[in-house]
Order: sequence, then structure tokens, then C-alpha cells
Amino acid sequence: MARVVKIDSAESWNFYVSQAKNQNCPIVAHFTASWCIPSVFMNSFFEELAFSYKDALFLIVDVDEVKEVASQLEVKAMPTFLFLKDGNAMDKIVGANPDEIKKRVDGFVQSSRVVNIA
Repeated sequence: MARVVKIDSAESWNFYVSQAKNQNCPIVAHFTASWCIPSVFMNSFFEELAFSYKDALFLIVDVDEVKEVASQLEVKAMPTFLFLKDGNAMDKIVGANPDEIKKRVDGFVQSSRVVNIA
């Protein structure tokens, strides 16, 4: 089963962002385009990341299908990876750099974990 949710409209983007916010769940979003080879190349890597980090929500957004979300978040180049917490963009990586993306996802998910001290 795919762990990456494909966003097909501004409504579905808003739905998942608000759900994640309610559940205090960090979001990693991959903004891609079918005509951009580096973006397409990153899709399987992004799927693998989603399997490794089960306490984050992984979304994929095709900028040609969901233009309003891309422009609202000022995504201008593909691939762009956005890290959101409570609906706000906390970090952004532009370009296909698997090592850097993995490092940032790891740091982001670790820092997003809520530590309960009994």
C-alpha cells in the first residue's frame, strides 16, 4: 500500500493539512511535475522515505494539476520539498538531492515528536 498521498485539488490539500494539524502530525510535501525528470526520479525515493517515517504525512502534489496550492506556497521550481508543521512551512528544499532530503526529513520528524514526560 502506498504511504504517499497524491493531492489532486486544493480541497484535498486543505483537508490533509488540517487533519495533520489536528493530529499534531508533520507533513513532508513533494511538489513535482510529470515533465520534470529530476522530480519523476525522486518519486520512488519519496515513497521509500514515507515507509521509513510512519509518524509523518507524505503528500505529493503535481504542480500542473494543483496550480493554486503551488502558487500559494510560492513553489517555483521542481522538485520542491516542503516541510509543514501546524499548517505552516518550516523548511524547504529545491532540487533532487536525496541525501540532503533524507537528513532534513530525519531532523524534522525527530523535532516534531512530542515528548511526554510522566
